[in-house]
Amino acid sequence: MLPEIRFITGMERSAQMEMVIEDTLAEDVDPLSAMATVAAYIFSFMERVNWAGFYVARGDTLVVGPYQGQPACMRIPFGKGVCGTVAEERRALRVDEVASFPGYIACDSATRSELVAPIIINGKLYGVLDIDSPEPARFNDDDLRLIQRVANLVAKAVEKSDAQTYALARSV
Repeated sequence: MLPEIRFITGMERSAQMEMVIEDTLAEDVDPLSAMATVAAYIFSFMERVNWAGFYVARGDTLVVGPYQGQPACMRIPFGKGVCGTVAEERRALRVDEVASFPGYIACDSATRSELVAPIIINGKLYGVLDIDSPEPARFNDDDLRLIQRVANLVAKAVEKSDAQTYALARSV
């Protein structure tokens, strides 16, 4: 259940979001429901955000996963745009003005700034966590560190999930 957040701001709000996500992911959760719930929490907790969600790695392409916001690009090649760059370089990025980012892909024309963090499981890229804002320079280094911690929590939840093994076993 979402705690009352109307009257908290800044770092307190971020800390509350991280705690709620950590508590939620402490349970054994299906990867799909984990990502959907985390996207919803980020979209609810973070102010001045117009998109929050995941892209999952499929070969050398990112495929849109659970998200909150306007319709998104369905596929992003590694190395293209902010998400593709994070996938290729496997490091989090904060972009203050997306229009100036080399090779930027405009999935939502309202987006001006972006945070993206890789989700790494056993040394392999699982996907990326992407957050967009309609404000230039909306995010700071604290936000970037927070989103990387959240991406790491998602990685741990997916890694320990029996649901992923079950889905693979059923397809054989």
